[in-house]
Amino acid sequence: MEQEYYVCTGCALLCDDIEIEVADGKISRVNNACLKGVARLKECEKPAECRVDGNNVSMDEAIKEAAGILKNADNPLIFGMGNSTSGAQKKAIGIAKKLNAYIDDTSSFCQGPVIEAILGNRIKTCTLEEVKDYGDVTVYWGADPSNSHPRHLSKYTYFPRGKERQRGWEEDRTAICIDVRKSDTAIICADKFYQIPPQADEELIDALIAALSGKVPKVSFGMGPKKILELANLLKKAKFGTICVGLGLIYSLPDVEPLVRLMEKLNEVSNFHLIPMVGQFNMRGFDHNLHEETGYINRAKFGENGVEHGPQCSVVELLRTKSVDAALVIGSDPMSSLPGSIAKELSGIPVITIDPCVTMTSAKAKVSIASATTGSDSGGTAIRMDGVEVDIKPMINTNNLSDEEILSRIMEAL
Repeated sequence: MEQEYYVCTGCALLCDDIEIEVADGKISRVNNACLKGVARLKECEKPAECRVDGNNVSMDEAIKEAAGILKNADNPLIFGMGNSTSGAQKKAIGIAKKLNAYIDDTSSFCQGPVIEAILGNRIKTCTLEEVKDYGDVTVYWGADPSNSHPRHLSKYTYFPRGKERQRGWEEDRTAICIDVRKSDTAIICADKFYQIPPQADEELIDALIAALSGKVPKVSFGMGPKKILELANLLKKAKFGTICVGLGLIYSLPDVEPLVRLMEKLNEVSNFHLIPMVGQFNMRGFDHNLHEETGYINRAKFGENGVEHGPQCSVVELLRTKSVDAALVIGSDPMSSLPGSIAKELSGIPVITIDPCVTMTSAKAKVSIASATTGSDSGGTAIRMDGVEVDIKPMINTNNLSDEEILSRIMEAL
């Protein structure tokens, strides 16, 4: 009997070689997935229930209450969707258009600027399969995939054999880590680990650009010109190089321009690509879908005269300035991910959550709607961290509605 494989929705790597065992209608064993994937695909530790004001209700009652809150709000916000399928994301965008609502996602405060530069063709990118087949130099900058995306090195960048990289990490590939601390990934990179102080990333970028331009590089911290020239030389000699950008780099830069400058210089002297180390399995999908609808990847507000966009429409600014009077949170937990001073503002407005598990946000929400877990209970499509669309099929049959079905029901009730 032919083995059936599934896609893991534990992170935006979307590994497609997952094997499962099922007992009594539940996933009893997950093979090939990392610990993050197993945690995502097995049943929640605390499965969500449909609740209004803390009381258990039916799905119909929860949807009716949610629609009523959204209809009566003057300035509703729709947020999250990084753990939703592209179909659900398009439904959420449709609801935002109908309500003239704000809509934003976690890329607003993480990988958004990088994805926007890629979609605008300002930064050269590639697929993970191309890295596997051709990549000889991979730079993890401000990223620790050994913990955030545990199979990244083994499936694509360092350890596997590819079409033109048959000898793998022993002879064919070089992994470089640039970070403020000696992470687990930095340990793997061994003598190709370049430690820098916090907030020194732009300074190192400028020094690398100088070195790649034939000038003597200088930095104010303890990394001498010889060390920087050694790194620049590794990058310059790459036949197929990739920079995998993590939040450690993104949060250190004032904007994406230093990264754009480095990529432009690298591609004058070498062949370099960039892949954002996206966390939630379909965060990049939301950016693609909203960009297709509005030309923007996040921080948008629909209105009678078109779409408003800008930092004033970000979830952080909207909550800080108390500009929204209701929030629909889909597959996200802003109570735990946003700064406490911002997150506390959610407690002052009615919040609706759609999530398969109890979270800090859903526990305090006025309306909590229990959904199926995408990947194990329901399927659809998603955009992997490198921009490749992936089909997801459910692993087991459940009676739980997917977030796309719940959003369709809310739209009907509006």
